Amino acid sequence: MPNRILVIGSSNTDMIIQLDRLPRPGETILGGEFVTAAGGKGANQAVAAARAGGQVTFIARVGQDMFGNQAIAGFRRDGIDVSLVVRDRQAPSGVALIFVAKDGENCIAVASGANGRLSPADVRKAKPAFAGASAVVMQLETPLETVLAAAELAAKAHVPVILNPAPAQPLPAKLLSRVSILTPNETEADLLTGVKVTDDATAAQAAAKLLQLGVQTAILTLGARGAFVASAEVRQLVPGFKVKPVDTVAAGDVFNGALAVALGEGRPLLDAVRFANAAAAISVTRLGAQPSAPKRREIERLVRG
Repeated sequence: MPNRILVIGSSNTDMIIQLDRLPRPGETILGGEFVTAAGGKGANQAVAAARAGGQVTFIARVGQDMFGNQAIAGFRRDGIDVSLVVRDRQAPSGVALIFVAKDGENCIAVASGANGRLSPADVRKAKPAFAGASAVVMQLETPLETVLAAAELAAKAHVPVILNPAPAQPLPAKLLSRVSILTPNETEADLLTGVKVTDDATAAQAAAKLLQLGVQTAILTLGARGAFVASAEVRQLVPGFKVKPVDTVAAGDVFNGALAVALGEGRPLLDAVRFANAAAAISVTRLGAQPSAPKRREIERLVRG
């Protein structure tokens, strides 16, 4: 049976400047290198899942412009079904401006464009795509009402929802109750629970609060340390892989895409998280969002050690 993953979310073109360090407010730094790369959290997750071995369908909106053309061509190269990507006549494709420092840290500003017009109606038109999917993967770079509509459709189709709650924002209880797996980083977990995550103990506290809010499984992504997994059966840190970071942009997206693939293949939760950790670790050794997403054989090689 094919491992069919439905990704719903944003598509951006990333414009990246590499710098020695991030600029302070009001400061101009010269000498950075400039590159463009395909990005957007939804598109990153779709590409990551496709390269990790999933059969991916993407629901999104892009403009009728050069950036939209390039995005769709890229999805097709990765074997992603783009039949549900809407070409918006009124809004341009999304754009992100990204500074990346030598140590891999980054700061990002996003002009959402067509992403902000992905509507519940767009999702409902795609209702047949939910049937038989192994997972629905989402983030928060499209309107919250659209995310909620998709979660409701997934619940009716008995399809698990993996929600990456980024960019960080408060979430209604009716959405959290429909989330099978929530994958916040430390900042997002803090906003959702009020617990500042600084170590394994505070990660466990935050994860426990997320379960109390109605989430079935919480996976806190902790960067190089790995991911803390909490469900009714388990509370455990799955360690990360040691690599030299170049660019942490999209590491969380790659984690989510790979996680969906591994779970769709029937891997046990902790094994699936280790697979996702490996994919994310490889991604931070490369510049750019989608260009950094690894192929299946690379992930397997790192998992085997």
